[in-house]
Amino acid sequence: MGNTTRAEQRERTRRALLGAARALFAAEGYGAVGLAEIVKAAEVTKGALYHHFDGKADLFRAVLAEVQDEVGQRVSSAADAREDPWEQLTAGCQEFITAATDPDIQRIMLIDGPAVLGWNEWRGMDEASSAHHLAEALTDLVERGVIARQPVAPLAHLLSGAMNEAALWLASSGGPGELADTRAALSGILDALRTR
Repeated sequence: MGNTTRAEQRERTRRALLGAARALFAAEGYGAVGLAEIVKAAEVTKGALYHHFDGKADLFRAVLAEVQDEVGQRVSSAADAREDPWEQLTAGCQEFITAATDPDIQRIMLIDGPAVLGWNEWRGMDEASSAHHLAEALTDLVERGVIARQPVAPLAHLLSGAMNEAALWLASSGGPGELADTRAALSGILDALRTR
């Protein structure tokens, strides 16, 4: 063990559990994965799992939060690479659609997430992550006059719902041109919001 502290060891165990669970949930889906399989893949005991998580659903919740955080970081990076606030919004929205076409992300975030946690809890987590940033960006654009004055909450929910639905559709359709077509359709929807 050397100089490894208990805190470092605990964090290593937690990371191993999250990594193993994420890989298994992504590959097989939440319903098909048992705790025995997760602890075996993480090379830890069931006791270690229960030290960190209340059970499979709690572990899944932590994996989902991690996935949502990664998607949020991808969206932020795409937006931050632009100077213009309008381009930041459109780049962020397009990156969300692109990130959500990753099969692992889709399965955990969009398919199993609402099914495992229930719609309300899943929505709450979505709201706290990507939907919150979308509302902030829209508020800024309304204040700048780039988007016509209007209540931002309904607009943010409509766009968020449309993007989540498009990502789910892309997961099942899988045609080669579908992502490009979806991105083009999203551009049209966003462009219609701009004041002329």
